[in-house]
Amino acid sequence: MCGIAGIADPRLSPGRLADEAGRMADALSHRGPDGRGVWGEGGVALGHRRLAIRDLSPAGAQPMPSRDGRWVLTYNGELYGTHDARAALASAGHAFAGQSDTEILVELIARHGVAGALAGVEGIFAFAAYDRAEGCLWLARDRMGVKPLFYAATGERLLFGSTLAALTACEAADFTIDPAAVSSLLRHGYVPAPGSIYLGVRKLEPGHLLSWRPGEAPSVAPYWSLDAVIAAGRADPFAGSDADAIETLEGLLTGAVRRQMASDVPLGAFLSGGIDSSLVAALMVGAREAPRTFAAGFTDDPRFDESGHAAAVARHLGTDHTTIPVREADALALVARLPEIYDEPLADPSGLPTALLCAATRRAGLTVALSGDGGDELFAGYDRYALATRFADRIEPIPRFLRRAAAGAAGRMPQAALALAARALPPPWGGPDAPDRLRKAAAQLPGDGFAFYSRLLTLNPDARTLANGVSGVPSPMDWPGAGSLLDRMRRLDTLAYLPDDVLTKVDRASMAAGLEARVPLLDRSVVEFAWRLPPHLLVRDGRRKWLLREVLARHVPRILFERPKQGFAPPLASWLRGPLRAYAGDLLLSPDLGGGLLDRARVRALFAEHQTGTRNHAVGLWPILAFEAWRLASGARPAHKDG
Repeated sequence: MCGIAGIADPRLSPGRLADEAGRMADALSHRGPDGRGVWGEGGVALGHRRLAIRDLSPAGAQPMPSRDGRWVLTYNGELYGTHDARAALASAGHAFAGQSDTEILVELIARHGVAGALAGVEGIFAFAAYDRAEGCLWLARDRMGVKPLFYAATGERLLFGSTLAALTACEAADFTIDPAAVSSLLRHGYVPAPGSIYLGVRKLEPGHLLSWRPGEAPSVAPYWSLDAVIAAGRADPFAGSDADAIETLEGLLTGAVRRQMASDVPLGAFLSGGIDSSLVAALMVGAREAPRTFAAGFTDDPRFDESGHAAAVARHLGTDHTTIPVREADALALVARLPEIYDEPLADPSGLPTALLCAATRRAGLTVALSGDGGDELFAGYDRYALATRFADRIEPIPRFLRRAAAGAAGRMPQAALALAARALPPPWGGPDAPDRLRKAAAQLPGDGFAFYSRLLTLNPDARTLANGVSGVPSPMDWPGAGSLLDRMRRLDTLAYLPDDVLTKVDRASMAAGLEARVPLLDRSVVEFAWRLPPHLLVRDGRRKWLLREVLARHVPRILFERPKQGFAPPLASWLRGPLRAYAGDLLLSPDLGGGLLDRARVRALFAEHQTGTRNHAVGLWPILAFEAWRLASGARPAHKDG
């Protein structure tokens, strides 16, 4: 894993271009502490920071030219299962200088072009390849969006980098905050791709390829499409027995895990004790000696602590297990660093424990860790899928006028009455935040199941109002697609929430610590198989991720994992009323809140209601805090200010 950056501008001298590319690369030093490289020619300069994982020798240094000298590559990522590609290149006469996958990729590009090379590789990556013969710069991002890539094109200039910080390090850059992106951040907790928090800066979307020549607008097109995978899966659904499905999925996952265990540095796994991470750890044990595993534990609040479950799974598997305590003091000390770690404002509260877990894993001597991300989206694991399905089945048939009346009554019900009602309800409706969950759900009674699901994903239903009436940037959530309700929910989470929140969080937190995170559940073979599965293999008898559970049961006793799903978020509501109250107040009560991009009165009202306990606005306040902390830390200017 590494960091990449570059600039293309024929108006600048070679020396100036090299200086700019070097400055941009140095902004990525945390992503690549093991090496630095800059290459430039003909109005283009590429920069690279290296985290050495495979082939630790200088033969893996970048930017790397192809053997024929036509192409130069700067690359962030890992290719998996490259034995056949390496053998094919060798049989075609290529004499390898080293063992890195970078050399394989640049030689595949030299022989087949960028699109041809992409068709035959599996991995997680973002790269820039410069064609010296054609004067064309190509950018590409992996299919699922595991690795990031930002770019900005204006006239004769193109900038790109693994992070926004790389782009803003360029002296020629002058970016301002996009008000529409702020509105989206308040709604979703992230800025949906291809937008970014800055006007004029874009995220290259997962599975997309960009080509650019001086004086031309970038040409962006998909080389792989999730919708095409979904269509193919619907056209050819899996028709085997339960036993066949279990056997097939276990084989695919075993292959993916083994391919992703290739490393020349110490490797382990994150283990939460949930289904996905437990399965990854179990398959690692089957592949070779028991790995080291790491879990985060909220030792100050057992309601949020899964570390005991993780330790039990680790004992059964025989892994060398470490529990990283996430204490209140540790989390509070980290809050001020979140803008630096996450680069673009990201309002996922689990970013706090994720960053602590990654840092501790790296300090323990690991450079690579496998995670279980992707299982919920592919195999229908989220609680919201079950809730929205029940809503569609049980509530939609009720006449809409009755549902409107019920929604109005629930909205007027005092908090104490809602809390009393919640005591009689099973999870996920019970618990300390039950009244606000019930109020949120009741507000959706007049709609349908998909609207209910959308609301469950919305952090601030009045995001537009909070953002001074500005609408958000386009999002996949605005185009729900076709198919069953379950398929539509899975599709949208895979297109938006997974790459723009979950994978972004893990990438930034891991790379801030110099740690590479790999995601075997998002192997292309697993993704394609998951979309062939009929509903009864995803959800059965109220049990979500049914097929994953059955595979895991071959390795771990059910008693260790058959329990209600538990999240990875800290006790944010109580922290904002307690140890984080002063921090939040300093930001939210400032007369310059949002630099004119936020409605200060409304934000203050939310904060006041939260402090008095009248309402729990923790999930709505957190994106506001994330934005304001990032704005002040970055020194970014708004595109406009109110009067």
